Amino acid sequence: MNQLLEFLPLILFFITYKLYDILAATASLVLATLIFYGVRFKVQGYLERNQVITVLGVIVFGGFTLLLRDETVLKWKAPIVNWIFALVFLLSHYLHKDNLSKQMMSHAIDLPDPVWTKVNFSWVGFFIISGLANLYVAFTYHTIWVDFKVFGSLAMTIVFLIFQAIYLSRYIKTSNPQ
Repeated sequence: MNQLLEFLPLILFFITYKLYDILAATASLVLATLIFYGVRFKVQGYLERNQVITVLGVIVFGGFTLLLRDETVLKWKAPIVNWIFALVFLLSHYLHKDNLSKQMMSHAIDLPDPVWTKVNFSWVGFFIISGLANLYVAFTYHTIWVDFKVFGSLAMTIVFLIFQAIYLSRYIKTSNPQ
C-alpha cells in the first residue's frame, strides 16, 4: 500500500497535464512531492535513500523546468533518476559486504550469494533500460511521453517484478507439515 501511495504525486502530475499543460503539471508534481514526502518524513522520522533521490530529482528537474519554462529539462528527469538508481545498485555490489538487493530483501527471502548478485545486476540492467526507454519515448514520441512516463514505466516495472518473482520462486522453501 505504501508503494501505491508514492504514485500519488505522479498521478496528480498526469491529471494536471491532461487538464492544463506541462508547466502546471510540473508545479503540481513538485508541490505534491514536497507535501507527500514531507508528511512521510514527519511521520517516519526519515526517508529511504530511493525516496531522497526521487525528491531531489523532482525538485531539481521540476524546478529548472519551471524556471526555464522548458519541458526538455523534465524529460531528462526519468532517465537520469533511473541511471542514478542503476549506479547505486552497481556500486553497492562493489562497495558493501551485502549488495543493495540483499540489504532490501534478505528479511523476506534467503538466497545464496551468487543469486543475490544476479538479482542485484538485474536491477542495474532494468534501471539502465528503463532510463533508455524513457529517453527514447520523451524525445521521439512527444505527444505520448507523459503517458509513457506514468503508465509505461509502471508497466515495465510490474513486468520486471513478475519475471523476478518467477526467477526467485525456485529458491523459496516450503515447509512440509506432517
